[in-house]
Amino acid sequence: MAERKLSNKKTNHAITMVIIYVVLIIVTALMLIPFLWMLSASLKMNKDVFTFPIQWIPDNPRWKNYVDIWTKIPLLTFVKNSAKLTIIVTLLQLFTSSFAAYAFAKMDFKGKNVLFLGYIATIAVPWQAYMVPQFMMMRAWHLNNTHLAIICLQAFSAFGVFLMKQFYEGVPSELCEAARIDGLTEYGIWFRIMLPLSKPALSTLTIFTFVSTWNDFLGPLIYLTKNELKTIQIGLRMFISQYSAEYGLIMAASVIALIPVLIVFLALQKYFVQGVASTGLKG
Repeated sequence: MAERKLSNKKTNHAITMVIIYVVLIIVTALMLIPFLWMLSASLKMNKDVFTFPIQWIPDNPRWKNYVDIWTKIPLLTFVKNSAKLTIIVTLLQLFTSSFAAYAFAKMDFKGKNVLFLGYIATIAVPWQAYMVPQFMMMRAWHLNNTHLAIICLQAFSAFGVFLMKQFYEGVPSELCEAARIDGLTEYGIWFRIMLPLSKPALSTLTIFTFVSTWNDFLGPLIYLTKNELKTIQIGLRMFISQYSAEYGLIMAASVIALIPVLIVFLALQKYFVQGVASTGLKG
């Protein structure tokens, strides 16, 4: 009787897992369809983009679309600007978030909890609520229409501090105490102990920051008006406004804009799930 119950339980578990995997495969396929259509459309002439039924693999792929997009608009300049801003902002956020998170997680100072609560509370305030005062401040500092304005505004992240703090709290405090006894300063503990242990959390924050900065549209749209300063997202909008009927070219430019995000995610994906899971644990 017990063996039959165990067998039935295993059978039910196997059926449940099969159902879960089937559902996940279907959901994944549905999410990938728009991207596959974009890739397919980028290799078609404009008149073939919206044909029905959809021809997923064009008979005569138009690779010339990927050549024309570099000459129709200064796409290379936009890509360079996006890469510059994204790399700088990502590195600054990794530094400032991990540095502040160490102080909140492993150091004791007066008003720590109140300060942390006030800082984290800013996550709940939508950017649109302080967008105008922020712009006026940047203009008063003569930073509008410069990349420095975007860098200054995005160099600090309350979400990044929260993410890193949750991870640091999972690191045993005895490590820090032993390091202090050995003569390490707080800077040394952060650099030599905490940073090497926080690779999963840093990878997670890298993905979030890179994606949000690379895909940022409204910030550069507000602060950058010169063509030589614009990012790829503004460039795509310019492309659409100038060549609204050239959907093949627009899709080709969109594929180019997607590639860096895809590379970063694939390079760090093995740390991503580990980082998200471990930031919720405390030792």
